[in-house]
Amino acid sequence: MEGGSGDDQDPDHPPRKKRYHRHTPRQIQEMEMLFKECPHPDDKQRQHLSKELGLEPRQVKFWFQNRRTQMKAQTERAENSLLRQDNDKLRSENILMREALKNPTCQHCGGPATIEMSLDEQQLRIENCRLKDELDRVSSLAAKYLGGSSFGQLHPSPPSGCAMDIVAQGPSVVDVATRPGGLTEAEKPLVVELAVTAMEELLGMAQANEPLWLPGPDHGGKLEQLNYDEYMRQFPRGIGLRPHGLKTEATRETGMVMNDAVSLVETLMDSSQWMEVFPCMVSRALTVDVLSTGVNGNRNGALQLMYAELQVLSPLVPTREIYFLRYCKQHAEGVWAVVDVSVDSLRDNPPPSLMRCRRRPSGMLIQDTPNGYSKVTVVEHMEYDDRAVHRMYRDLVNSGMAFGAQRWVAVLQRQCERLASLLATNIDLGGVPSADGRRSMLKLAQRMTNNFCAGVSASTVHTWTTLSGSGDDDVRVMTRKSVDNPGEPHGIVLSAATSLWLPVSPQRVFEFLRDERLRSEWDILSNGGLVTEMAHIAKGQDPGNSVSLLRVNPMNANQSNMLILQESCTDVSGALLIYAPVDIPAMNLVLRGGDPAYVALLPSGFAILPDGPENRSRASSMMVSHDSTGQLTDSSPRATGGSLLTVAFQILVSTIPSARLSLESVETVNNLISCTVQRIKAALRCEDA
Repeated sequence: MEGGSGDDQDPDHPPRKKRYHRHTPRQIQEMEMLFKECPHPDDKQRQHLSKELGLEPRQVKFWFQNRRTQMKAQTERAENSLLRQDNDKLRSENILMREALKNPTCQHCGGPATIEMSLDEQQLRIENCRLKDELDRVSSLAAKYLGGSSFGQLHPSPPSGCAMDIVAQGPSVVDVATRPGGLTEAEKPLVVELAVTAMEELLGMAQANEPLWLPGPDHGGKLEQLNYDEYMRQFPRGIGLRPHGLKTEATRETGMVMNDAVSLVETLMDSSQWMEVFPCMVSRALTVDVLSTGVNGNRNGALQLMYAELQVLSPLVPTREIYFLRYCKQHAEGVWAVVDVSVDSLRDNPPPSLMRCRRRPSGMLIQDTPNGYSKVTVVEHMEYDDRAVHRMYRDLVNSGMAFGAQRWVAVLQRQCERLASLLATNIDLGGVPSADGRRSMLKLAQRMTNNFCAGVSASTVHTWTTLSGSGDDDVRVMTRKSVDNPGEPHGIVLSAATSLWLPVSPQRVFEFLRDERLRSEWDILSNGGLVTEMAHIAKGQDPGNSVSLLRVNPMNANQSNMLILQESCTDVSGALLIYAPVDIPAMNLVLRGGDPAYVALLPSGFAILPDGPENRSRASSMMVSHDSTGQLTDSSPRATGGSLLTVAFQILVSTIPSARLSLESVETVNNLISCTVQRIKAALRCEDA
């Protein structure tokens, strides 16, 4: 800042504003690496760093001062958050205790409690409470109360004639579950018994065959359907009755997964890891309360209350919002089960937000195999309201393919292959200079994909606005501010998405979009330039699962080269193709093994889904090839049917976070997405769709 201050300033010549210097990604990267090793560099280190980065020593000094201040503020915010949570829990318990003292009741007879007692009786009551607490602690460590009987049965029955057991008449378990702070001691016995019942049902549904599960009419009988008469006979203690107006979806799938059982269990019990593995299915997840962390140093007996929002990558399909218990149990050596069950079944009138979707006992049965893989059986049993689902997606949702077990297994298999590829050392680098560069490029692509999935669905945190008046291919837009995220450019970001039906198989659409030779037919940003692949990293056995670095060669000398980072994912449940332009100097740092966290990305891309069970069967068996002109041809006579395509763009419309969105920006992105859709239809010869 230049100019005077205070009373010395000339009122006719006010001081000039601060001049800010924006550091380059390389400068931030190098200073961040030194900060991790030495937060307080000396003069010699600052001099050396300033010469290397082309900065003044005072600029380096001020950057480190600001970074230390930022780190201290983040630490203080985290500590304050933990203290607030503890304070809220203590306040809730205090309120319950005060209410209990106002209206004491006898747990044995239900009448008013008699508080008058002799000194000996008082001592006996104190000793009895101490023994109960000790019994609870020992039982928790041994996980006996999760073994199959109700939690309350561990407590000895009160002696006859007693009138001194004071209990609090607190709120219902779901009232507590859906507010910050989680469950209190008064509700825990109820949810423990619910978790045990749910685990028994999951095991029965995962291991049983006919007559509980019958071959379905679709996909050659491989899509099983639940026999509900048999279900009610085998599980008469069902978790509540089905609410009126909800449909039922029950699916089961088994597959081999490239990971061991313990690692899979850890992933499922950690909400952040769970979201990381299923970014296209879980838009939000958090752990509300932890009732048990397990025993013997592992997750056996772990029980926690969680919240999640399940999604389909389209703004036309509402997310499924659920509060549920997640309970993990080891049944034998190398055999684990993790069950989920909604907690709304414990109350008579759950809130409306929980009435649209309800999760009956669902989860995974995981068994280790000698080759290091795991055999995973997924059961997904949901009750849901489909009235808000767009008619274009209703067949997909009602068939169980959108949220069902087949999709969970397919995505898990693909993501475990990706993880193995990330950790591999003796593998083809695919044109990347080093193994560290390969890992950095995969991490950057994973962040790009996660960001794309987080901004496409009809999540409750998004507010979409429809641009065009009516029709199946309306463009929906939303805006958000990007200020503190180092992985995005600062300013106003506009997200636009549209979903449409194409009379083309999903596999053909996917192969057309990922072929760099045909990219100029739909990608407006390439401006007709020749697209070549600089680097290619395989993420599994399917060639469609890969990360690529593309170079767009300009049509004339006045234009500069452009790099595009692209990730493609495919399995039997659908496909993704996501890409983003990347800064060339920043990408060179990534290829040399630098930290990819500071590479700014705004991903765009496509989500491709089958339009129903029959199409899924055709897509999984179809062969696709190219003719001599580079055009796609289907070599299978069954390659018919349609696909559901979601096209989404993210664009920086202003570098000022406080700026207002202009109509010109909205019109530009509307034209961009509409033109892209028309080009894809023309290339696939389905303009009339």
